[in-house]
Amino acid sequence: MNTAVCKGLDTGSWKDLYQAALFESDLDKLTERIAEAETALVMRARELFYASEGNSGEEEESMDYAMCALHALRSSLKRNPTVIKERMMAAA
Repeated sequence: MNTAVCKGLDTGSWKDLYQAALFESDLDKLTERIAEAETALVMRARELFYASEGNSGEEEESMDYAMCALHALRSSLKRNPTVIKERMMAAA
């Protein structure tokens, strides 16, 4: 994802990109969607760190869970791309 685009992300953007990655049905686009969501999560984490809002604990926890899920999805995709593709086709 272009860092110029990341600077303009709002609070909900990482959630939208995360959901887009989870529900991407095109295997050729899945890796890109995961990367976009991870980038948005990192950018938001930096925003929260520097803002020192103090009341972002719930969002930070959600972000941790999202990053773990994206990591698991990426790992599964690397280990068993054919299994992922078969499951995606079965769900369609």
